[in-house]
Amino acid sequence: MEQTVLVIDFGAQYAQLIARRVREAGIYSELVPHTISRAELEAKKPAAIILSGGPSSVYQENAPTFDAEIFESEIPTFGICYGFQAMAQALGGVVTNTKEREYGATLLNVEVKSKLFESLDPQQEVWMSHGDAVTKAPTDFVVTATSAGAPVAAFESNLKPFAGVQFHPEVLHTTNGQKVLEKFLYEIAKLKPTWTASNIIEDLVVKIKNQVGSEQVICGLSGGVDSAVAAALVQKAVGEQLTCVFIDHGLLREGERAQVENDFVKATKVKLVVKDEAKRFLTALKGTKDPEEKRKIIGREFIRSFEDAASEIREKSAGEIKFLVQGTLYPDVVESGHGAGTATIKSHHNVGGLPKDLKFELVEPLRTLFKDEVRKVGKLLGLPNEIVERHPFPGPGLAIRIVGEVTEKNLEILRAADLIAREELTKAELNQSIWQFPVVLLAEVRSVGVQGDGRTYGHPIVLRPVSSEDAMTADWSRLPYDLLAKISNRITNEVAEINRVTLDITSKPPGTIEWE
Repeated sequence: MEQTVLVIDFGAQYAQLIARRVREAGIYSELVPHTISRAELEAKKPAAIILSGGPSSVYQENAPTFDAEIFESEIPTFGICYGFQAMAQALGGVVTNTKEREYGATLLNVEVKSKLFESLDPQQEVWMSHGDAVTKAPTDFVVTATSAGAPVAAFESNLKPFAGVQFHPEVLHTTNGQKVLEKFLYEIAKLKPTWTASNIIEDLVVKIKNQVGSEQVICGLSGGVDSAVAAALVQKAVGEQLTCVFIDHGLLREGERAQVENDFVKATKVKLVVKDEAKRFLTALKGTKDPEEKRKIIGREFIRSFEDAASEIREKSAGEIKFLVQGTLYPDVVESGHGAGTATIKSHHNVGGLPKDLKFELVEPLRTLFKDEVRKVGKLLGLPNEIVERHPFPGPGLAIRIVGEVTEKNLEILRAADLIAREELTKAELNQSIWQFPVVLLAEVRSVGVQGDGRTYGHPIVLRPVSSEDAMTADWSRLPYDLLAKISNRITNEVAEINRVTLDITSKPPGTIEWE
């Protein structure tokens, strides 16, 4: 059985990133709520526990708490930020509001003879975010690091496999963060890096077989890496029981239907049924401007389209189709409010927007995976790079890149602008240097412009190039000015309805990658 690290979530925006970093270290991890009891936790038989950070103070009236009896089990435990403070307090240490708030890059002084910092520099930059601080370590713990605002910035137990840090080792801003995390996993918890893409495939294939049995399955292909890898996994597990269905909802970018019909089918040899449902989706979306409502409508019609396709397939095969495959990822689940202590940022059409009377049982083989893991699995399954390395594209398609009503005309305008941006990015050989490049049409906004000798009153387009590791956090990509100028000139010259091109330079947080 795969060794598991449980990340106890205290509501931190980085809790899922901790789980991802553990997997990068070659060890399987899962996220669990801070309300988990000792009995529930021990039933999962974790090889180690990590207590995440969180936005609260341990002294707040409604601060998240956890079952301190967990420490009696002596499972190797690592506290981070709020989890570090909660750990210190539960074990008899002292946490104080020092009024010395530290936020951002901070210089850490470390004891290099400790297990966490052995062979690392005695001074290193870390990322802090705290107001309270541990001012006294619990009995039998040794202080292994300090900072200007944290007299106890890290500690380790002399008697048990316990350790903790005030800073965030999971973020890239912490110079040796991954090394510190791995030292806990390898040196203190004594775990081995056995979690690999091949192990992921083996495990998921078994789970799919157990869930599906001998039943028939359909899978929705969107052209993206998620649905492609999900389909390839299910095909590997159940073979001819799978029929892939491509719903052309009319919300795709230029050339995406052809990519599915040609590239994916050629690579996998799957059975593919194509349904042209553009009219159906546009009719359902008519008059709708609210982004959440758009997502729910698209989710509903997507499933209804599948039910229709399934009926046709059922009639031809004379067999019931019980399962529907979807490429839901872990960040999709978290952002839809399914994480512990998290708020709903936006519903994803394949998580929060499904109808209550869903007629299929869902198969979601990627539900616990991050995007980088999905890409590794896809490559190992033999999918071409054109699919595996494709930029993420939302299930609701261009509908959530139109701020305003989704109409045929607005889609036509956006497709033209989007294609130009993608063409120029490809020519500049910068496709793989960024995570995603949404192009957004502000259909509700018009601005005055001059084209030729006449006054125009056209729409603005927003370019949103972003860099990210897993879409949970992101920063805007610093594309060359010459490239941006070329994209802008082409769009305003070639797309008559657009007379202004803008650049979105917002990070995530506070802004999401998609505008809607």
